[in-house]
Amino acid sequence: MNVVLSIIIFLSGILYAGEPAEETEFIRSIYQTCLTKDITYSNLGLLCEKFPSRLTGSKGAAGAVKWTKKLLENYNYDRVFLQEFMGPHWERGEKEQAYFIISGERNDLSVLALGRSVSTPEAGITAKVLVVNSLDEVDSLGAENISGKIVFYNEPFAQSHIHTFSGYSESVTKRSKGPSHAARYGAVAVVIRSVGTAMDDHPHTGSLSYAEDAPQIPAAALGYQSADKLYDALQKDPDLKLTLKINSHTFPDEPSHNVIGEISGSEKRDQIILIGGHLDAWDTGQGAHDDGAGVMQSIGALRVLKMLGYIPKHTMRVVLFMNEENGLLGGKKYAEEELINRENHILAIESDAGGFVPRGFSFKGADSILMHLQSYLPYFPPYTIESIISGGGGADIGPLNKSCDTPLLGLVPDSQRYFDFHHSPADVFSAVNRRELELGTASLAAMIYLVDKYGL
Repeated sequence: MNVVLSIIIFLSGILYAGEPAEETEFIRSIYQTCLTKDITYSNLGLLCEKFPSRLTGSKGAAGAVKWTKKLLENYNYDRVFLQEFMGPHWERGEKEQAYFIISGERNDLSVLALGRSVSTPEAGITAKVLVVNSLDEVDSLGAENISGKIVFYNEPFAQSHIHTFSGYSESVTKRSKGPSHAARYGAVAVVIRSVGTAMDDHPHTGSLSYAEDAPQIPAAALGYQSADKLYDALQKDPDLKLTLKINSHTFPDEPSHNVIGEISGSEKRDQIILIGGHLDAWDTGQGAHDDGAGVMQSIGALRVLKMLGYIPKHTMRVVLFMNEENGLLGGKKYAEEELINRENHILAIESDAGGFVPRGFSFKGADSILMHLQSYLPYFPPYTIESIISGGGGADIGPLNKSCDTPLLGLVPDSQRYFDFHHSPADVFSAVNRRELELGTASLAAMIYLVDKYGL
């Protein structure tokens, strides 16, 4: 304990010796500029307006790539380029339907197909419904009770966690693995209670993963209130039948792109500090919080440093990753290219948790680096970055850590409202608060500035 304390004091001494007032004043100017000069907010609005649906392979995704490339060029980066890879192309098709009939009256439910889901026959699938709360319950019921039925995963979001991402991790398995698990026992389709915190009726989509050893069956998510409606009806009539119609299509893979902008370092050009988010988004809302906010914060962080006349020692690179939502191929491609080109990333930072008030950062890497980063905390203004904790980083930058052991940082905003919007029609620009978004941009810029100046 004494050794750890001594190291922290030593690192803090390095930072505060010299001209602490200069660093504190510069960071204050970062926050003031972001809050008063519209560094990020309007750009996010334009992205959401012009390209609300940005799933890999779509026209919206291709348009967003061209538009953001032009945006980076307009900000006079030293180098702007695209990184091509082959990505999936899945389309939802015509609006889904889910309904049941009681006493001759049709009861429609709010529904979205899960990403990658196969379609139903044109007339839909109509079958009895079996309610379960977990994959283990599916195992215990077996084919005898499941075969020929629609399995309804009714487990609600795990609301007991203060940090909602912990609740999401606990609840999302039914979406990702639930369809194949039920299919092994003869289920003809799956519906789930949406993985979200709000008790409204917006369904939340998201990617499923079909297992190779199970039939591919249609799968969809119900809004919270619609899930309640179906469950209540089944309590009254266990033999009730549900009709599900999904009109999705899977097309051959086609070219997709990461968008990359770079500011060359003045002293350590061969050492790269990366910041990024994912440009792709589900086709249900506008992808404002997930992850238009992170994309525009990443662009904005380097933009504000440039506006304030800061000349970086290291090369700074912004990467707008494609295909995070249904494959993570953009992140994997970027890591592959780093190995081929023998690039040296000293740190990769990602913003992919919504445009809410920044609270801290998550970190993946050596304990000694974590301690050094934690020594930067006194430089951040009150009520912004209060902690840097072990565990995390980001999905798109994860392959860099896996292949090259690159240290990772992930911006951690307040999480309480994120899963109200996540993957749903509610994830629109009007749901983003300007000040909260810009505070996130400023926090990212301040961290990049400190790492560039003091290293790891």
